[in-house]
Amino acid sequence: MSFIDLLAFKKSFNLSMKIFEISKSFPKEERYSLTDQIRRSSRSVSANISEAYRKRQYPKHFSSKLTDSDAENSETLTWLMFALECKYIDKGTFENLSSENSEVGKLINYMINNPGKFGVK
Repeated sequence: MSFIDLLAFKKSFNLSMKIFEISKSFPKEERYSLTDQIRRSSRSVSANISEAYRKRQYPKHFSSKLTDSDAENSETLTWLMFALECKYIDKGTFENLSSENSEVGKLINYMINNPGKFGVK
Protein backbone atom coordinates (compact mmCIF):
# COMPACT_ATOMS: atom_id res chain seq x y z
CA MET A 1 0.00 0.00 0.00
CA SER A 2 1.19 3.50 -0.79
CA PHE A 3 0.53 6.66 1.21
CA ILE A 4 -1.51 7.79 -1.80
CA ASP A 5 -4.03 5.06 -0.93
CA LEU A 6 -4.59 6.35 2.62
CA LEU A 7 -8.04 7.88 3.09
CA ALA A 8 -6.58 10.68 5.24
CA PHE A 9 -4.13 11.54 2.45
CA LYS A 10 -6.80 11.48 -0.26
CA LYS A 11 -9.23 13.67 1.68
CA SER A 12 -6.58 16.14 2.84
CA PHE A 13 -5.17 16.42 -0.69
CA ASN A 14 -8.66 17.05 -2.14
CA LEU A 15 -9.37 19.66 0.54
CA SER A 16 -6.12 21.44 -0.18
CA MET A 17 -6.97 21.56 -3.89
CA LYS A 18 -10.41 23.03 -3.11
CA ILE A 19 -8.75 25.65 -0.93
CA PHE A 20 -6.26 26.41 -3.72
CA GLU A 21 -9.08 27.01 -6.20
CA ILE A 22 -11.11 29.15 -3.79
CA SER A 23 -8.07 31.18 -2.73
CA LYS A 24 -7.51 32.26 -6.34
CA SER A 25 -10.36 34.71 -5.80
CA PHE A 26 -8.83 36.27 -2.65
CA PRO A 27 -7.76 39.92 -3.05
CA LYS A 28 -4.27 40.60 -4.42
CA GLU A 29 -3.25 42.32 -1.19
CA GLU A 30 -3.71 38.97 0.59
CA ARG A 31 -1.24 37.17 -1.72
CA TYR A 32 1.62 37.08 0.81
CA SER A 33 -0.45 36.69 3.93
CA LEU A 34 -3.76 34.83 3.98
CA THR A 35 -3.53 33.25 0.52
CA ASP A 36 0.03 32.01 0.99
CA GLN A 37 -0.58 30.82 4.55
CA ILE A 38 -3.78 28.88 3.87
CA ARG A 39 -2.24 27.20 0.84
CA ARG A 40 0.89 26.24 2.78
CA SER A 41 -0.91 24.87 5.82
CA SER A 42 -3.47 22.91 3.79
CA ARG A 43 -0.73 21.34 1.66
CA SER A 44 1.34 20.49 4.73
CA VAL A 45 -1.43 18.23 6.02
CA SER A 46 -1.00 15.82 3.10
CA ALA A 47 2.78 16.20 3.03
CA ASN A 48 3.09 15.25 6.70
CA ILE A 49 0.78 12.25 6.26
CA SER A 50 2.99 10.98 3.45
CA GLU A 51 6.12 11.51 5.56
CA ALA A 52 4.52 9.75 8.54
CA TYR A 53 3.64 6.75 6.42
CA ARG A 54 7.19 6.52 5.07
CA LYS A 55 8.51 6.62 8.65
CA ARG A 56 6.12 4.02 9.99
CA GLN A 57 8.93 1.65 10.93
CA TYR A 58 9.79 4.22 13.63
CA PRO A 59 6.72 4.57 15.89
CA LYS A 60 7.75 7.90 17.44
CA HIS A 61 8.48 9.46 14.05
CA PHE A 62 5.14 8.19 12.72
CA SER A 63 3.28 9.77 15.60
CA SER A 64 5.31 12.98 15.45
CA LYS A 65 4.64 13.58 11.75
CA LEU A 66 0.95 12.86 12.23
CA THR A 67 0.71 15.33 15.10
CA ASP A 68 2.40 17.87 12.80
CA SER A 69 -0.25 17.07 10.20
CA ASP A 70 -3.02 17.53 12.77
CA ALA A 71 -1.55 20.89 13.79
CA GLU A 72 -1.41 22.04 10.16
CA ASN A 73 -5.02 20.94 9.74
CA SER A 74 -6.00 23.11 12.72
CA GLU A 75 -4.04 26.02 11.29
CA THR A 76 -5.92 25.62 8.01
CA LEU A 77 -9.23 25.90 9.87
CA THR A 78 -8.02 29.12 11.49
CA TRP A 79 -7.20 30.60 8.09
CA LEU A 80 -10.62 29.54 6.82
CA MET A 81 -12.15 31.41 9.77
CA PHE A 82 -10.20 34.53 8.75
CA ALA A 83 -11.37 34.12 5.15
CA LEU A 84 -14.98 33.94 6.37
CA GLU A 85 -14.66 36.96 8.66
CA CYS A 86 -12.98 38.98 5.91
CA LYS A 87 -15.86 37.97 3.62
CA TYR A 88 -13.59 36.26 1.09
CA ILE A 89 -15.75 33.13 1.37
CA ASP A 90 -19.43 32.79 2.25
CA LYS A 91 -20.83 30.88 5.21
CA GLY A 92 -21.87 27.87 3.11
CA THR A 93 -18.40 27.50 1.64
CA PHE A 94 -16.88 27.84 5.09
CA GLU A 95 -19.19 25.19 6.54
CA ASN A 96 -18.41 22.75 3.73
CA LEU A 97 -14.65 23.24 3.99
CA SER A 98 -14.79 23.19 7.79
CA SER A 99 -16.67 19.90 7.72
CA GLU A 100 -14.08 18.36 5.41
CA ASN A 101 -11.34 19.74 7.64
CA SER A 102 -12.95 18.10 10.67
CA GLU A 103 -13.18 14.77 8.85
CA VAL A 104 -9.50 14.95 7.94
CA GLY A 105 -8.67 15.64 11.60
CA LYS A 106 -10.63 12.57 12.69
CA LEU A 107 -8.82 10.40 10.16
CA ILE A 108 -5.43 11.69 11.30
CA ASN A 109 -6.32 11.03 14.93
CA TYR A 110 -7.47 7.53 14.01
CA MET A 111 -4.05 6.91 12.52
CA ILE A 112 -2.33 8.28 15.62
CA ASN A 113 -4.45 6.10 17.91
CA ASN A 114 -4.20 2.94 15.74
CA PRO A 115 -0.62 2.88 14.42
CA GLY A 116 -0.61 -0.93 14.09
CA LYS A 117 -3.23 -0.73 11.36
CA PHE A 118 -0.78 1.29 9.29
CA GLY A 119 2.23 -1.02 9.56
CA VAL A 120 3.81 0.51 12.66
CA LYS A 121 5.49 -2.14 14.79
